[in-house]
Amino acid sequence: MHPLEAPTFQLAFLLYFVSLALSAAYLISGARPAERGALVTLTAGVALQTLNLTARSLQAGRAPFSNLYESLIIFAWGTAACLLAVQWRRQAPAAGLTVLPLVLAALGYASTLDARIEPLMPALRSPWMFYHVAAAILAYGAFAVAGGLGLLYLIRHSLEKKPTVPSWFERLPGLGLLDTWIYSTIAFAFPFLVLVLVTGAIWAQKAWGTYWQWDPKETWALITTLFYAGYLHARQFTRWRGLRSAWLAVIGFLVVLFTYLGVNLLLSGLHSYASG
Repeated sequence: MHPLEAPTFQLAFLLYFVSLALSAAYLISGARPAERGALVTLTAGVALQTLNLTARSLQAGRAPFSNLYESLIIFAWGTAACLLAVQWRRQAPAAGLTVLPLVLAALGYASTLDARIEPLMPALRSPWMFYHVAAAILAYGAFAVAGGLGLLYLIRHSLEKKPTVPSWFERLPGLGLLDTWIYSTIAFAFPFLVLVLVTGAIWAQKAWGTYWQWDPKETWALITTLFYAGYLHARQFTRWRGLRSAWLAVIGFLVVLFTYLGVNLLLSGLHSYASG
């Protein structure tokens, strides 16, 4: 392990936690320093985790894409980076309340696993692996943020029906804004999800001699792609917006989560190496 790995992992985890706490403090109190602090600590956390991944890559002589430990830390980084992009662009500190717990859970789970660097199995020694995983990082991270925004929508929608609302209610983004953000985030992620399928098929052909084998991971990746294609179609042509869109964003991310982790942990197939 590179000497920078452990301290940068721990500091990134701490900064994400502080960012979550400051996001909650801003929502409760409305204090602008807490809002700015949440963004600064999130930015620092992403920067430190980037350093962590760089150190591991230099030590391993390859990108950190080989096993469940590396998969979890790269997923946490991708999700935090997508959240950071939304925070900078949309000024929505409340989004951290629904997304950062997932980042912390991924890193917490990773901390329980063996972090030793191991040689790549032959099937993973392909340049297509980099493109395949890079596309997945962007897609899954953005879908996680969309799911978090969908959850915020459901919370605000539920509160609006009550005769009295808590004082922090008005610091949640409006339903119209959340609906637009959910759609734009999913629309951004979808081409990368398609790229995951395409690069995976090319990689499979070079590694195993066939483009498609109906492996559980392949099947669920296709199901996930069809789900989000259906979402985009419904959004454009049947005007499924608002509450329906928010529910689909949340359900869609649960499908992503099963495709990403559940398949590897519960089903056997060509991708089972990632659970090691």
